[in-house]
Amino acid sequence: MFYLRYLGAELRRRKGRTILTATCLAFGVGLVVAVTSLSAGLDDAQSQVLEPLTGVGTEMSVARPISQEQGAGPPPDRGGGPIGLDDLGKAGERFDSYRYLSTDTSFAAVKQRQVDRVDGVEEAAAGLSLNVIHVSGKVPESSSQGSEQGGAPLGGPQSGGPPDSIDFDTLSVAGVDTSNPDLGLLTRSQITDGSYIGGSDEAVVSSSYAAQEDVAIGDTIDVGKRSFEVVGISSGAVGGQTSDVYVELGTLQKQADLKGRINAIEVSAASSSQVDAVAGRIESAFAGAEVTTSSDVADQVSGSLVDAKNLSGKLGTALAVVALLGAFGITTLVTLSSINKRTRELGTLKAIGWRQWLVVRQVAGESVAQGLLGGLAGVLIGLVAAAAIGAAGISLDASVAPASSGFGPPGGPGGGPPGADAAASAVSTVTLGAPVSVGMVLLAIALAVLGGLLAGTIGGMRTARLRPVEALRSLG
Repeated sequence: MFYLRYLGAELRRRKGRTILTATCLAFGVGLVVAVTSLSAGLDDAQSQVLEPLTGVGTEMSVARPISQEQGAGPPPDRGGGPIGLDDLGKAGERFDSYRYLSTDTSFAAVKQRQVDRVDGVEEAAAGLSLNVIHVSGKVPESSSQGSEQGGAPLGGPQSGGPPDSIDFDTLSVAGVDTSNPDLGLLTRSQITDGSYIGGSDEAVVSSSYAAQEDVAIGDTIDVGKRSFEVVGISSGAVGGQTSDVYVELGTLQKQADLKGRINAIEVSAASSSQVDAVAGRIESAFAGAEVTTSSDVADQVSGSLVDAKNLSGKLGTALAVVALLGAFGITTLVTLSSINKRTRELGTLKAIGWRQWLVVRQVAGESVAQGLLGGLAGVLIGLVAAAAIGAAGISLDASVAPASSGFGPPGGPGGGPPGADAAASAVSTVTLGAPVSVGMVLLAIALAVLGGLLAGTIGGMRTARLRPVEALRSLG
């Protein structure tokens, strides 16, 4: 009891030293809390961006990318080819045509069951992503020349681009296996408004498409020659198969004359630790397949989110460590300086019978108490900084540029119609937060107490070596 009363009296009597020591530790600890919470916020933001594709980190996307030489024409199993002038009718006639182009080489749907049997795969869901090309207008008089030349494709190298009398509209559409709403090209977690697809005549549209075309839930949209009721809005997926419209898989297969064909398989691994191994097994079992994992997508993400995360990783941690070491160093110096001024007091205690460990305990106890005060103040500073970061509403963006669909713009490589290469950078914007966990608070206080303990132990051991005669001599 005497020890605690003495400790409290010393802290009150030496208010300047107590405040200085606690303040040094508070700023060091506060910076650690702020940097750690900022790093946690960046991690949360990145997880939010990748969540639509990666779920809980165990999902993979399997596709068979298109492989063709430049200008060699459409690859096999693509689900359609370039539209030639001779396909449209006689010169001067009006026409209205739809073509369905696969974004990747299609393959038999039975491959989904083959992938599902691979060791380490928990479940797999099939999907089909297409670009629906709507070509309308009037057949130009020059169409006969195209026929004589073998039917040059619109927008191909021979034509130099589509005639002014012909209009092109492109819509990206995904066929979804609705039997598994938690895995696939569209999941329930991606629905931000409305509901998931529940029937063959229902569709979900992406938020970007809904905003661009002013589409709302309850509206009707046309996909090819079929109409669908919009029942939901989707957030889309950065790096994943993001489409304008999502419909039931069987409906799209029938409409595009691709019955029994798919071009994507979404896979869930039994464990996140098995993802790389499972990806290798799938590629071995499925010739020509390419597996994209969450880590692959994370490596392709760019934007201010990645820049901030890299800066935090490289500079933030180093800054926090330097600040903490500086706080510990200053605390130690303040403690040693205080010890030099207490030579009489501590020497007298030894002269009246205090053992060395009692002196060390006294000095260390005072420093630990100062460290605890500094830790509490530091946590308060860190909480204020974290709240300020959250209140600032800082927006960060992340984007992934999907691979080209293989058909170039008018007159470009591949000779496809405009819009056939519909892939564009998928962009996601998130608001930065700075969450502070209970564990982080306890760690910050523990660091401050540790700093006080180290400073007090060093100072106490130095004092313990003081001879009582030296202290008594200084009384004279």
